Amino acid sequence: MFHPGEKRAQQRAGYGEVRAAVYPAMPEQHRQFFAGLHTFYLATLGEDGYPVAALLQGEPGFISSAGADLLRVTQASLQASPLLPVLKTGMATGGLGIDFSNRRRNRVNGVVQAVEKEYVEIQVQESIGNCPKYIQRRLLPYSAGKGLVEIERLAALDAAARYALYAADTFFVASVAPRQAEAGGVDISHRGGVPGFLSLERGKLKIPDYVGNRYMNTLGNLLVDPRCALLIPDFQQGAALHIQGKAEIAWQRGEGLTERFWFVEIEKIWRIRQLFPPAGLEVEFADSSVAAG
Repeated sequence: MFHPGEKRAQQRAGYGEVRAAVYPAMPEQHRQFFAGLHTFYLATLGEDGYPVAALLQGEPGFISSAGADLLRVTQASLQASPLLPVLKTGMATGGLGIDFSNRRRNRVNGVVQAVEKEYVEIQVQESIGNCPKYIQRRLLPYSAGKGLVEIERLAALDAAARYALYAADTFFVASVAPRQAEAGGVDISHRGGVPGFLSLERGKLKIPDYVGNRYMNTLGNLLVDPRCALLIPDFQQGAALHIQGKAEIAWQRGEGLTERFWFVEIEKIWRIRQLFPPAGLEVEFADSSVAAG
């Protein structure tokens, strides 16, 4: 269930035995949940070995399942997603479905089994239920992901990028553990907090790790391979930052709900405009995010 890096992270954090809602295939509830979404977050590896975190969009049903262990993703949604490499048979993937309107989320990890003209089929290895902590409730305008997306490579975080980072209340992190490791693969997870929870310290991105489910999927992966990707949406502008770098973990406990921090040495930055329709300012912060504040 947990690979060696995750077990090391759990031990380093002082956790005892950790039990997880991890299934070898998708429960019917997860299958129905994914099929009803019009957004889905997907992670895989680029040619350079770094994870990529991508937003997929489409009509409800663009994520489907041919069986409990087979997840299908339309080619149209994959091809419209910026920065996402072309999926090929044998590539590891991590998926996350999240409904911000009701704070539901589920994850699914696996390997590309087939590439067809209309869809890519992923052999599911793990289907993971997650709690609603740190998910801000908001209504996102519907989009089928057919807009004209603009991508800009940044040499460094400029003023606009720094503002977007400091204003963020949500981001997604893609990480990887070597496939030869037991239970290894690619993972994408959600993180949330109040604006300002992301910051910069000595040029590195500083991220609090709040009290959570104790699975330590992300930090366990980072212990094995520090390379990661962060997708930081700007819901007000319909834009996002995609940051790749290497992470290190500071295990000293912080204040309140902050159990530790991790830092990302930024290596590559992309700004993605017109990624999705602007969502406006209305947001209901999760009680857990406010408490962690």
